[in-house]
Amino acid sequence: MPSPNVATRGQRSLLRQIREALAGGGPAQARLDMVVRIIARSMVAEVCSLYMRRASSDMELFATEGLDPNAVHVTRMKPGEGLVGEIMRLGRPLNLSDAPNHPAFSYRPETGEDPFHAFMGVPLLRGGRAIGVLVVQNRTERVYSDDEVEDLQIVAMVLAEMVAGGELAAEGHLKGIDIAPTKPERLKGAKFADGLALGVVVLHEPPVAPSQLLAEDVGAEDARLKTAISELQAQIDFMLEGQHGLVEASYEVLETYKMFAHDRGWSRSLEDAVRNGLTAEAAVERVRSEHRARLGQARDPYLRERLHDFEDLADRLLRHLSGDGAAARELPENAILVARNLGPADLLEYDRTKLKGLLLEEGSSASHAAIVARALEIPCVGRLTGLRDKVSEGDPVIVDAETGEAYLRPRPDVIKSLQARLEVRLQRRAEFAKLRDTPAYTRDGAKITLLMNAGLDVDLDILAETGAEGIGLFRTEFQFMVAEEMPRFSAQAALYGRVMDAAGDMPVTFRTLDLGGDKVLPYMEAEREDNPALGWRAIRMGLDRPALLRLQLRALIAAARGRPLRIMFPLVASVDEFRAARALVDHEVAWAQRRGRPAPSRLDVGAMIEAPAVIWHLDALLPMTDFVSVGTNDLMQYLFAADRGNPRVSDRYDFLSPPALRALETIQRACAETGTPVSVCGEMAGRPLEAFVLTALGFERLSMPPAGIGPVKQMVLSCDREAARRGVSTLIKSSAGSIRNEIETLARKLYLAI
Repeated sequence: MPSPNVATRGQRSLLRQIREALAGGGPAQARLDMVVRIIARSMVAEVCSLYMRRASSDMELFATEGLDPNAVHVTRMKPGEGLVGEIMRLGRPLNLSDAPNHPAFSYRPETGEDPFHAFMGVPLLRGGRAIGVLVVQNRTERVYSDDEVEDLQIVAMVLAEMVAGGELAAEGHLKGIDIAPTKPERLKGAKFADGLALGVVVLHEPPVAPSQLLAEDVGAEDARLKTAISELQAQIDFMLEGQHGLVEASYEVLETYKMFAHDRGWSRSLEDAVRNGLTAEAAVERVRSEHRARLGQARDPYLRERLHDFEDLADRLLRHLSGDGAAARELPENAILVARNLGPADLLEYDRTKLKGLLLEEGSSASHAAIVARALEIPCVGRLTGLRDKVSEGDPVIVDAETGEAYLRPRPDVIKSLQARLEVRLQRRAEFAKLRDTPAYTRDGAKITLLMNAGLDVDLDILAETGAEGIGLFRTEFQFMVAEEMPRFSAQAALYGRVMDAAGDMPVTFRTLDLGGDKVLPYMEAEREDNPALGWRAIRMGLDRPALLRLQLRALIAAARGRPLRIMFPLVASVDEFRAARALVDHEVAWAQRRGRPAPSRLDVGAMIEAPAVIWHLDALLPMTDFVSVGTNDLMQYLFAADRGNPRVSDRYDFLSPPALRALETIQRACAETGTPVSVCGEMAGRPLEAFVLTALGFERLSMPPAGIGPVKQMVLSCDREAARRGVSTLIKSSAGSIRNEIETLARKLYLAI
């Protein structure tokens, strides 16, 4: 039996012969014929055949050594037909001692394969998609060894890259090979951020294509791979300790990375591929393709999640091998970003002027990536299952965030229809712009104050053009989430000062840090929690780490420079929490005054009503506050015990349901009775139909994403508040789970502009 070194040298020789045959001159068919002869001779096989997938998805015999050559480009099989179809379906090898007796065997008399029993076929995988099948056969009944299967898989991988990436793909019969998805396709997902966009796909983690497939020096490649794996493991360990400034990964994701990065099975597969003659980069792609093909077929959601974990891990390893992982991404002018999911900081790393849309496989409309997308007015559709395997970098794509759909490689008529709809949206925006300076009064004279949610520097640039009457919610945590280290006092004060300067005489309400849950800072140690949304977050974190909260309060007081200041604490669940937080504010004001620094000319301190417990303690809470604001995003997830970031449960409740609206009515009445100013600053306020109901319930201050102000103002101007109040008060007595349809009917009866 040959030694491993001899076997490896023999395989490298085979791969080089294949590469030389494909790179040589002459017709493409002659080169493929030579390749199958080389493989048959090297593997002592009586038959070697190459099948490729056509754009029609049929599998066609493209070259053979040992079968009837007249069957080439004649024999075709439908998707899933025969043993070749089975390999395509499964995306993994099939090794049979007696192929004709397998239930999937499909007899084709024109091939002359009657005498052959032993059969081994492996898929040609490219980007996780099977584009063809390589088969060897022998007359004798035998099972091919694991080494032979491994050898043929290596050959198939190299062959897939060479056929797809070389001149062959454009010649003769090979012109119709289905290398990547080319057909138009429509995917149904969920609307996360309203809008329409046409552009080209930019993958959030673009594949780093190996520039060289075959190793010149196996020992050197093995050393490169081991060094990169060690660096990756050290990086992930470091991030788990909270000592590295990568903002895109949560603790749980990094923990999964760590488990897989240290997995011996994964690293052994990579090392085996390198020892068989591949470069380190080609080995990563080879193992990645196997995982994609195997786990991509799994019905179990957990197994499919593991595929994504391996995807992310492979991308990181490739960046360690290439050494340019930190290079800035250059975007085309009309980029549509495609990702599995994103953290809010990830989105901010891209050039906003070129990023036209966002498509996600996962997420929810209440996720922070979606909130940032709405703030930046970037159309976003999520929950597009299997999206990344159905697109290639540079594919044309439409983001239809009006209907929650994505059109991949759209037909000309679909593009024409989109352009007409874009023109209508432009006209509507022009109508909203005309209303910018019109006060928002209902038809019966009730003044509704429309404010803007913000949290980014870019929000300040559009404050004046939105027609907002101030900033009803400034999310201070975004500054912390996009930084690689804790923002210092000077950086915090500078940002808050810019916000107040931009607002001028208009009010700004600063929400103190709302961290924890799904917002984990990379430079802060985080303990894993079973229920992070119910755990150590928001005001709880601030009170447990008073130095962090006091530093922020000190920066806010300094930034005010004697001007009015509004501070709001998130997720107040008890009066004791608010009392303790208010004491810290008073302490910091006194601290500033003792040092001769100006105190705010007016100081308003409020609480966010997000925890249901305070609804039944408003009689104690409201007298302590100067104002309150209802955070409907969190309030609803706690009312319905449905994680807003979990797509399996986030759609199980409706804002427009009797329980939700009765809770809001209770809050509004309590505030009216005590004279406490109240606003609504959740996503609900920015949707015209929901804002109509809030107006009917008596709320007069609504804070929303910038894009919501025009549509909501148009609704307010068309609304008879008293008629709306009568209609809604009747509907919320309903026993139905949702009254959305009934409210839509009411809006039409009142001729509401929504």
